[in-house]
Amino acid sequence: MRLDKFLKVSRLIKRRTLAKEVCDGGGVEVNRRPAKASTEVKPGDVLTLKLGNRWQTVEVLATPEHIAANQARETYRVLAEGQAENPEK
Repeated sequence: MRLDKFLKVSRLIKRRTLAKEVCDGGGVEVNRRPAKASTEVKPGDVLTLKLGNRWQTVEVLATPEHIAANQARETYRVLAEGQAENPEK
């Protein structure tokens, strides 16, 4: 599944167009490598999202094409999260 679609389906990012912008702007890494929106993700991959001065690292558990909103949290597991001490300006 494409990275931008996974971010939307999992509700980590609310809209696919926003997910694409974040990916193409260097705000997402897959397995510690910068990733574009078209990068394929699969269960077991580790994603690091940088949104503003916040960051979150998650492990992909499933990549369903469609899922109910109340089950979206089951597609990933949070490994770490926090705020950047020195956010870039």
